[in-house]
Amino acid sequence: MSAVQEDTTCNWLCTGDEVFPSMLEAIDAARTSVRLETYIYAADALGQRFRDALARACERGVSVKVLVDGLGSLAVPAEFWAPLQACGGEVRVFNPVVLRRMSIRNHRKLLVCDDHTAYVGGFNISTKYEGDGVRCGWCDLGLKMKGPLAVRLAASFDEMFDRAAFRHKPFMRLRRFNAKRAVPGRAEQILLSGPGRGRSPIKRALTKDIAQARDVKIIAAYFLPTWALRRALARVVRRGGRVQLILAGKSDVVVSQLAGRSLYRRFLNAGVEIFEYQPQILHAKLIIVDDVVYIGSANLDQRSLQINYELMIRFDSPEISEQARAAFANNLNHSQAITLEEWRKTRTLWRRIKQRWAYFLLVRVDPFIARWQWRTLPD
Repeated sequence: MSAVQEDTTCNWLCTGDEVFPSMLEAIDAARTSVRLETYIYAADALGQRFRDALARACERGVSVKVLVDGLGSLAVPAEFWAPLQACGGEVRVFNPVVLRRMSIRNHRKLLVCDDHTAYVGGFNISTKYEGDGVRCGWCDLGLKMKGPLAVRLAASFDEMFDRAAFRHKPFMRLRRFNAKRAVPGRAEQILLSGPGRGRSPIKRALTKDIAQARDVKIIAAYFLPTWALRRALARVVRRGGRVQLILAGKSDVVVSQLAGRSLYRRFLNAGVEIFEYQPQILHAKLIIVDDVVYIGSANLDQRSLQINYELMIRFDSPEISEQARAAFANNLNHSQAITLEEWRKTRTLWRRIKQRWAYFLLVRVDPFIARWQWRTLPD
């Protein structure tokens, strides 16, 4: 699927079988620069293919920079990168794991080649995502873009690359960097979110859009929205609109699934339609609000909206919205509707207790620890 958004051409990549060959092809075609940023990078067969492609680019004289998160990519041994570094490639680990600042993570996923071709979405570099999301491989979504938007995404990467060592407070004093901001374009916005003071641009833009919406469709791997967003979604239905949620029937983070399910009864009572994706683990992040589309790395949960560094792109385009709806409909075909009556039957006392505790951990404990670690960072 493709669409033209002003000067930016967009192509939806709805499976690992689509996105990874396309990314590798873009790296092999690069002539000046490659910037790769991801939360999880696995030292598996797919990770080796990417590393080797990056090394080949270096050998052609291309500037190659790789940024991985210290916790998400903890299992990658330092020597894994030796072939790339030997060719001149730069690899940095964002916020190497230290107990006193472990909660602050870089959850962004981004590939930019030659300042012209860019990829965003939920895909990490791991063989777990290879497949069609139905018969095998996790279910996810990505977007390939060609055009001027890639230049602004490259600039965002460079800022994160420069602060990989996590010397936060001195860096935050520099006016040129603001972890929480919207970068406007002709018909799209890059929404950047991170820890610290100030409201998340993602949450702010989403709340504003939903406040006027008639039709909202969300695919969320980890679903634990703020109270304001929950109220905004309920109000859409109250004024005669429609809200549909595709959430994880199978999840790699059980505590997140339990916490999200603790909200089902309230949403179902409010008239929100809930579906759970069945074939594989759901990892996609997609929000459609009338003709507005959000795509990128952020989940609709407390951690993505308040703690992690995240990157989302907001498009205001009927054409892109139509294509996003097609992706939503395809996932809906593999999802099971959750009814209020059936949900009540399955909610045993023990399940309710587990869900309440999971909610408490992710809504109260996790943000508290993250705020404490942020405040206690040395100057």
